[in-house]
Order: sequence, then structure tokens, then C-alpha cells
Amino acid sequence: MSATLAKLEPPIRPEYEHQGLPAAVIGDIARPLPLGERLWGSSTFRKAVILVLLALAWELYARWLQNPLTVPPFTATLEALWDGIKSGVIPARLAVTLQVLLIGYGLGVVLACLFTTLAVSTRIGTDLLATLTAMLNPLPAIALLPLALLWFGLGTPSLVFVIVNSVLWAVALNAHTGFLSVSETLRMAGQTFGLKGLLYILEILIPAAFPAILAGLKIGWAFAWRTLIAAELVFGVSSGRGGLGWFIFENRNLLDTASVFAGLLTVMAVGLFVDGVIFRFIENRTVRRWGMQRG
Repeated sequence: MSATLAKLEPPIRPEYEHQGLPAAVIGDIARPLPLGERLWGSSTFRKAVILVLLALAWELYARWLQNPLTVPPFTATLEALWDGIKSGVIPARLAVTLQVLLIGYGLGVVLACLFTTLAVSTRIGTDLLATLTAMLNPLPAIALLPLALLWFGLGTPSLVFVIVNSVLWAVALNAHTGFLSVSETLRMAGQTFGLKGLLYILEILIPAAFPAILAGLKIGWAFAWRTLIAAELVFGVSSGRGGLGWFIFENRNLLDTASVFAGLLTVMAVGLFVDGVIFRFIENRTVRRWGMQRG
């Protein structure tokens, strides 16, 4: 019996000590990437290259067209932009526009939170949000400007009204969709840990639905920004103060096309800053850090 067990035991292998190779033979385990690869791996650098190519194409086309009244060269537009900044006209007009924008955008987001909370809490709230979204979301916010002028008159409240309408439905619809898409596994995990009420919403629902909420905030911002510029083009001066849209409209009447393009460049620069800096910062600190979005 013992002989049979001895045969079943695995053989004892002799000890073997592996001698490691010297560092000179192995070489570098990790090498820094060349400068070109590091630059091309940067999203900021690639976007900068795209902007430079677009500016170059603009300059070449304007010089080929030779009609500055229609399309001024990019260099002339930059000169007009610098003159507007140096004189303080563009910063003052931009400050007026941003002030109205922040008021309307903030009110729109607050109302969207209220509608979304009602929608996720009750069935009638869900039906109310779905009905109002289907009715008012396809409606261009600028189409409400004549009605706003009748209700609120000439002033900032009319602009705030159209901005709120452009922000509210996009943010509420995306947030509600995000809450509905939270998996049952996460919901049950929160309930298992005893989370209830506000703590359950803050710890489970909002982080899980945050990619959709953030997308709604970005869409709402874009809607609000372009609606405000369009409203200022039509609306004109509010309480004796003109915004960036009115700056574009004034220079169009003066046939100063370079200044018109300078105003448009300012609009686009604000859009690039908000999307590439502010929302990018929020994404890096939230959904990218949580592994919910690829870089």
C-alpha cells in the first residue's frame, strides 16, 4: 500500500536558481515617446491644428476672392477683433450678453431639476414632462420672442424667457432619460446598503445618470447661447445696453464686415472655451474619473 502511494506522489524536482540578466542587456523598459507622438496624442494640439488649417483656408479663400465686403481676410478680422477688444467695446458687449445668459441658463436648469424630480417621482409628472417636451422642445425658442415682448416688454426679462425655454426641455429630457437608464443592479445595491430618500438620489441615481445629465447641460448651453445671440440680433438694445448680437447687427448696418466676423469669432471663441475648458474640466473630474466615459 505504501509503495503504491509512493508511486502516486509527484517527483521532487531539483531546485533551480535563475540568474537575471544585467540591466545593460535588458535595456530600457520604458522610453519616453518622441515629441511628435506626444503632441499628436494631445486632443488640444489636434484641435489647434484644425483651427490653424481652417484659418489658413479662410485667408487663402479671401485673398483669392478679393472682396473684403463679402469675406474679409482672416488677418483683417483679427485686426478688427483686436481693435474691438482694445477699445473695450467687445468686452463690454460680451459682459452684457453673458450676464443675461447666466440668468436664463440658471433658471432653466433649476426648472429642469424640478420637472425631472416630479417626473421620476410620479406617473403624472412623467406624463406632464413627456407632453410638454413633445410640444415645446421642437419649437424654436426665438419664435417665442414676439410673445415675450408682449408679455414682458423691451428688456432683459424677454431675453431670459426665450433662453429658459431653450434650456429647460433639453436638460429635463436628458436628465429624465438618464434616471430611467440606471440599471436595476445599482438600484438594488443602494437599497441593500440602506440608502433612502435624498441620500439614495445623491449616491446612486445622480452619479449613474450623470453622463446623460452632463450631455443635457451641454446641449442646453448650446441652445441658450445661439438663441441669445439670435434674439439680440432681432431684439437690439436692452435697457440702453447692447449685447454681442447687437454689436454684429450694428456693424452689418455699417458694412463693416471685418467687425461682423470679429463678433462671430467672439461667439465661437466663447463656445470653444465653455466646451473645451469648463465642461471638459467637469468631465475629467466626474465621468472620466469614474470610468464611465472613454478619453
